[in-house]
Amino acid sequence: MTPEDHAAAAAALLEAEKTGQQIGILTLEHPDMGMDDAYAIQNAIYRAKMAEGRSVIGWKIGLTSKAMQYALNIDIPDSGILFDDMAFDTSAVVPKGRFIQPRIEAEIAFVMKSPLGGADVTRDDVIAATDYVAPSIEILDTRIVRKDTATGKARTVYDTISDNAANAGIVLGAEKHAIDAFDLRWVGAITSRNGEVEETGLGAGVLNDPVESVVWLARRMAGYGQSIEPGQVILSGSFIRPVECPSGSEIHADFADFGQVHISFD
Repeated sequence: MTPEDHAAAAAALLEAEKTGQQIGILTLEHPDMGMDDAYAIQNAIYRAKMAEGRSVIGWKIGLTSKAMQYALNIDIPDSGILFDDMAFDTSAVVPKGRFIQPRIEAEIAFVMKSPLGGADVTRDDVIAATDYVAPSIEILDTRIVRKDTATGKARTVYDTISDNAANAGIVLGAEKHAIDAFDLRWVGAITSRNGEVEETGLGAGVLNDPVESVVWLARRMAGYGQSIEPGQVILSGSFIRPVECPSGSEIHADFADFGQVHISFD
């Protein structure tokens, strides 16, 4: 893809976000599209949002579980950008029409107290740079159709990365914990919709340890000249499958002693 192609795709995705009208699958239009193209489109979205006055509050990591990687035939996670207008308070209500096809995932969030970057970032570096960890919900949305009706072709990881890794919102729980207060591999959540359990999982589903997920992010960002800044939130990756959230959904993620997170959809 050319830089002009990247800019055009980013503009189409931004328009889809504003209008609620999804666009077609980018990898169908650009069959030779690769990982660098996908992140170039995401970066063009970043530049456009910053020009509109948005600010970056953090980063999300996706596709950290083996199940999701096998489903998409990849062997690495992906990442996206958290903007300031994506933050929701726990127990908030998402207005009707805010998102196109919202889904949620339960995750462990890291809030950073010092900068983190470089291709040689280690586990100890992540631990030292973390202010606290907290329970969280990520809200996903898709500005690209999930499947092309004419061909039956489904989105690929390159489509998802282009679409800011399907990122749409973040809900942080009120609880704040020192990073060594819990064994994060054993922190899990029972995630319910309208009072019925939909998904359960453990932190170990995230690259065996959510800390390793943040290591991966810092190293990946270094390859694109980026780094994690103090105060930013890192969504370390979901340990459950996405839960669909049609209008009227009330979501409760129960992380036991680690905390609780709630979000509703009008």
